[in-house]
Amino acid sequence: MLKLENISKTYNHRHEPLTVFDRISYEMLDGDFISIVGPSGSGKSTLLLMLGGMMSPSSGKVVIDGESIYDLPPNQRAEFRRQKIGFVFQTFNLVPYLSALENVQMPLFLAGLSEIEQKERATSVLERLGLGARLAHKPSELSVGQQQRVALARMLANDPTVVLADEPTGSLDPETSAQVMDFFEEINQEGRTVVIVTHDPSVARRAGKMLRLGDCKAPYDEQAPVWASVV
Repeated sequence: MLKLENISKTYNHRHEPLTVFDRISYEMLDGDFISIVGPSGSGKSTLLLMLGGMMSPSSGKVVIDGESIYDLPPNQRAEFRRQKIGFVFQTFNLVPYLSALENVQMPLFLAGLSEIEQKERATSVLERLGLGARLAHKPSELSVGQQQRVALARMLANDPTVVLADEPTGSLDPETSAQVMDFFEEINQEGRTVVIVTHDPSVARRAGKMLRLGDCKAPYDEQAPVWASVV
């Protein structure tokens, strides 16, 4: 379970305070599939980073599985994040000089798995995503859609219970975008909590619940039920 407890976030912008969130509280149930939508500057990516333990709130708590993650020391928070949370970004963040297999091995290496275990698990996840014949390919030798699937495989390598994705289909064509969303639905059906930031109404509608930030109107609320709204 993910909980936001009385969260506030304020930045200094040109020497002036800018409040993005002001004492909001929400609860995400285990196994939820949630899209976060809203106009630019409404705080979508900020909220995702706070949920993932990568950006602390100005006040309030982020609680995952009963643990207040920003009350943990930095090294314990990093370990908690590694064990529980998987990230996917629009820019993929693949290491250009490593192969697809080596990119997926990275989180497994950091987790302390043996090299044999790393290769076995990384190969299995890449094969699941249809990249069994691309293990030795570097990112520059892969299409954009294949690079995104490598990023998805790397995210899944440590078997996270929570998956956070920031515009995961933003650079993909419609067909590949639909395939990526099929994958998110699949891993959600396996019991993982999935939270996706998106500006694409067709992607937002694939989620079971929707979090609207700011002044966000139709077409987002035509299909999926609105879970909450911050205005």
